[in-house]
Amino acid sequence: MKDVFISESIKYIGASDRTLDLFEGQYILPEGMAYNSYVILDEKTCVMDTVDDLVKDEFFKSLEKELQGRKLDYLVVQHLEPDHSSNIEEIAKRYPEAQIVLSQRAATMLPNFVKTDLKDRFVPVAEGDKLSLGTHTLNFIAAPMVHWPEVILSYEESEKVLFAADAFGKFGALDAEEDWACEARRYYFNIVGKYGVQVQALLKKAAGLEIEKILPLHGPILDENLGYYINLYDIWSSYRPETEGVFIAYATLHGHTRKVAEKLKALLEEKGCPKVSIADLSRADIAECVEDAFKYSKTVLAASSYDGGVMPKMEDFLHHLKSKKWQNRKVGLIENTSWGPSAIKTMKSILEEMKDIEIVEPNVSVKVNLSEETSEKLSELASALV
Repeated sequence: MKDVFISESIKYIGASDRTLDLFEGQYILPEGMAYNSYVILDEKTCVMDTVDDLVKDEFFKSLEKELQGRKLDYLVVQHLEPDHSSNIEEIAKRYPEAQIVLSQRAATMLPNFVKTDLKDRFVPVAEGDKLSLGTHTLNFIAAPMVHWPEVILSYEESEKVLFAADAFGKFGALDAEEDWACEARRYYFNIVGKYGVQVQALLKKAAGLEIEKILPLHGPILDENLGYYINLYDIWSSYRPETEGVFIAYATLHGHTRKVAEKLKALLEEKGCPKVSIADLSRADIAECVEDAFKYSKTVLAASSYDGGVMPKMEDFLHHLKSKKWQNRKVGLIENTSWGPSAIKTMKSILEEMKDIEIVEPNVSVKVNLSEETSEKLSELASALV
């Protein structure tokens, strides 16, 4: 485990797991996952969230080490998702005097997650409520639907620390040597991304705080260049493109659509497109494809017609985008067919259910292989996108 120092009073007691292959049963974890928890040591002691059962032994070992025999006064529950709430019942058992600080919504939901009746230990809090621990004071911030309805954040006034729940989190263990933005972006758009309006509301609240450190429940502590991270969250949550360029997502039946997509990539680069990314939906990580569709200003969807509709991988991808409220993008469409063109019509019908999607003309319908006529259409599409 990478050593984490926050301050003399705020200690890291989380842990990373590198054995888990999928987060939430669907997101690939090439570098594992960090489950963060923190304890504040003052006149009163306070744990900020528990961890997943996967790392419970390390969590309790670290907590006991930091408490050094002291009792635990409070457990603050910011988010009830099981990767953070799995040890609420166990911590309540080990520290019977600890009170459980949580939102009113969390108080109604928590009995679904534990077997023991803990209601007599609840301390419900709301927006603007404060909890004094001595020299440290927690100021609670309501953050409903970032990304569950019960979420609260906590701002510690004396050290100017924001305990951010799932906001500003990322995939990857703490010792993963990788760019923050890449895995934070994939995490954001696939887990939080649907709730951009709610994230914007949270950012407005955070703008009124003097923040020196952000402590998320996943990923590294952020204590330098905070404007960089906050600016990315502002871009992502307002559904603005982050990068000027084109993302080409294709679903091919026998390889012909792949060749068309690769030809388009070459045409775009020849015409001066600043950045072009391409992905085979049948083989790529769908979460990374969702990430790239949000990242780039323009997307091209290229797919074979199939069963009177479109290739299932493309249809699945579009439904992923729809569920995450993909919007405010320019989209080019390419279909491949041998006898019954249907892909463009099907893709359009799904795109029409999304907000502010502009279809870039011309649509290109290829019959198996590119002909002279369809090659010209493809070049026209490339010019329109550039």
